[in-house]
Amino acid sequence: MKKLGHNLHQELVQSSETRMILKTLLIISLLGCVKCQENQSMTPEEKNVIRDQIIEMFDHAYGSYMKYAYPADELMPLSCKGRVRGEEPNRGDIDDSLGKFSLTLIDTLDTLVVLNKLDEFEDAVRKAVRDVRLDNDVVVSVFETNIRVLGGLLGAHVMADLLRQRGERMQWYQDELLHMAKELGHRLLPAFNTTSGLPYPKVNLRYGVINPLSRTGTESDTCTACAGTMILEFAALSRLSGESVFEANARKALDVLWERRQRGSDLVGTVINIHNEEWVRRDSGVGAGIDSYYEYLMKAYILLGDDVFLDRFNIHYSAIMKYISQPPLLLSVHMHNPTVSVRSWMDSLLAFFPGLQAFTTEFRVHWGQHLLRPEFAESTYYLYKATGDPYYLRVGQSIVEKLNAYARVPCGFAAVQDVRTGTHEDRMDSFFLAEMFKYLYLLFSEESELPIDIDDYIFTTEAHLLPVSLSTTKPPCQGNNTETFPAFQDEDLFTHSCPSMETLFPNNPSFAKTIRDGYKYLTGVGRAFHPLPFREIELPFHDNGMEPVEFLKSMGISLTPLNEAIEGSRGNHKEHKGVYRLKLVAEVNQTPEDEVVPHIVQLISPPFLGRTVLTAGPAKFGMDLAKQEHGVKGRIVKASPYTACGPIDNTVELKGHIALALRGDCMFAAKARRLQEAGAVGVIFIDHRDGSSSEETPLFQMVGDGDSTADITLPLVFLFSHEGSVLTAALEEHRNVDVLLLPKERQLGQDNPEKSFGMNIKLRLTEEGELEEGAAGGPTLEFVFEKEEVLLKEEMLGGQRNQQRLCAEVSENDRTELCTSGSSQTQNSDNGLDSNP
Repeated sequence: MKKLGHNLHQELVQSSETRMILKTLLIISLLGCVKCQENQSMTPEEKNVIRDQIIEMFDHAYGSYMKYAYPADELMPLSCKGRVRGEEPNRGDIDDSLGKFSLTLIDTLDTLVVLNKLDEFEDAVRKAVRDVRLDNDVVVSVFETNIRVLGGLLGAHVMADLLRQRGERMQWYQDELLHMAKELGHRLLPAFNTTSGLPYPKVNLRYGVINPLSRTGTESDTCTACAGTMILEFAALSRLSGESVFEANARKALDVLWERRQRGSDLVGTVINIHNEEWVRRDSGVGAGIDSYYEYLMKAYILLGDDVFLDRFNIHYSAIMKYISQPPLLLSVHMHNPTVSVRSWMDSLLAFFPGLQAFTTEFRVHWGQHLLRPEFAESTYYLYKATGDPYYLRVGQSIVEKLNAYARVPCGFAAVQDVRTGTHEDRMDSFFLAEMFKYLYLLFSEESELPIDIDDYIFTTEAHLLPVSLSTTKPPCQGNNTETFPAFQDEDLFTHSCPSMETLFPNNPSFAKTIRDGYKYLTGVGRAFHPLPFREIELPFHDNGMEPVEFLKSMGISLTPLNEAIEGSRGNHKEHKGVYRLKLVAEVNQTPEDEVVPHIVQLISPPFLGRTVLTAGPAKFGMDLAKQEHGVKGRIVKASPYTACGPIDNTVELKGHIALALRGDCMFAAKARRLQEAGAVGVIFIDHRDGSSSEETPLFQMVGDGDSTADITLPLVFLFSHEGSVLTAALEEHRNVDVLLLPKERQLGQDNPEKSFGMNIKLRLTEEGELEEGAAGGPTLEFVFEKEEVLLKEEMLGGQRNQQRLCAEVSENDRTELCTSGSSQTQNSDNGLDSNP
């Protein structure tokens, strides 16, 4: 076995992954609040102050959980109480991480050690051993339970065992956490009982998958990351417990994903069928749905010392850099046709890569929700470890300040519904304590100030600590097989080693700064922004109901007419990194800029009888209500779960009716598909942000999820929360409420005057009975002039306007004769009527 680097800094930061990190280094500058200064250095005293601030913030968050929520899974920081599954409204798939096993406590255990809170750690371990049960009759996510709970138990066991060996603490500890981890591992194993070896996405902790009481096992699909993010925890469990079954199953799942990659591009899709191994979603990227699969290939090599994982990572990495990397972006492509980008934004989970947090190609917010995710802080920590550039200390300082300013509430820290408005959401996910404070504390700490040698451990995707010594001190399982590719037969310096930055870039300590400086202007920081000339990038759009121009504009991307761009770029051949001309591979029709056609929800059943009309926004997909002469009528029924982000529970009640669904937690298109499958005939989405209204907030058009939405045929409208509350109040009071969905201009019971329009008419005076050649077959207008003057305005050619007074009078034989401008009739008519013909 090749010798691994002696510490995590060399193993993680100085590996092939680091080269990827360095190439995407620029994007970390997206935290726009960080001032760009030439001197970013930070004194030890400043670092100490910030580190103390991080500890105080952690105490506030963890203390609030223990005071208001424990033993519940999570804290509801706005309600100051615990979130217990089944006692709060169902949030769909989000709740699948909750298993009634004190999730936040388990997820936080090893963070207590890193922050040197050893007394609190020992007390928390006692509570976990005493209170936590893992045999609850609850359906949970295999992926989330693995990374949060199994990983948390393993990381805490490793810390407890270390402290016990030191002889100062935990002398009572008898591997209880490891036994709990082994029990949980066995409760997760039934998920792997598939013909392919890919795990079911969900499992019942008590009844497994196949048991009739399990209430699961009907799923056929899982995401790539869900199946490919098991190897670290399962392998560590096997090495620590001596039971190889866990590692063997995790390796089998990775083998299937590897075998099912697209051989031409070496890319994998996002969702795969767990029974026939066919790809369900073929878009390939490094964001949500795939992210930690790539992460775990590299980290499995580091943890287990198995070359097969490094080989696979290198092959995938080459494909990513060839097809997905479009600097400064990492855009998803079609795995079978990787030259086609399937979307033009990057999600927050890409920040681990590192990437950017919910920004678009013009670095404006696309989705404003901030769930206290730690990926941005994680990348900041790794980049600082890799480069030593104090700039990233300033980035970390800004993260700390902004969390305190915008997320802190009396009972903890609350997720932000919309960073543009500052409204909060009543949730504080366990990963906030497990990851965010760990990375921030490490960023501002010297190695000598930590209770452990952090370089002896590798972080899981949930930032739990596993010892890299597992590869040498514990027996491995039977290895996987990966065919040798010619490109990797000749090993170079970096194939199995982790060279330092000094080796990569000797005598050039400012290397990282030179990379970062080249992209400062992207966020308006640093040197002046010069948008031209352009490099081209193609963003093809398919005929999937999503208008490319509107969609790009909704993301904040400015479009410049091609002729203006070309004209502006003449004579200037210096290229600017990261600036592109967007080339839309699609035919689009010209539409009025930013035009959103208002729709309405009109209550037509007694006692409303059409008098209550709520302004609504339309969708860019689904049924076009503008083409429905009489709109769509139906009785409204609330979806269950209200967010429609999980399996619909009330399909019988919904069938044939219009569903009400709350915005948030998943995409509009995903909600629409579920409700359409449940039998709904229409959907009214209601904003989840309190206080929003159509009077204060501009209407917008709902867009799809980037994939084809041709399968969605329902009419879809959107109500802000003020209008939505009127509708839900009516439903609660009258139970049976019928509504009509239609464009506002067709409102029932409203007089709709004809729209005024203009037209140009060309007149030619002819003799009676004479027709212009070819005009006989077309429509004919007959003008009858009364015995008074008529003024006609004539627009002359050449762009010059010239008004010529004409007069017409009806002679005795009804023939029209022209009067010259010098006639007495014309001379006497100079009374201003020429400006209003």
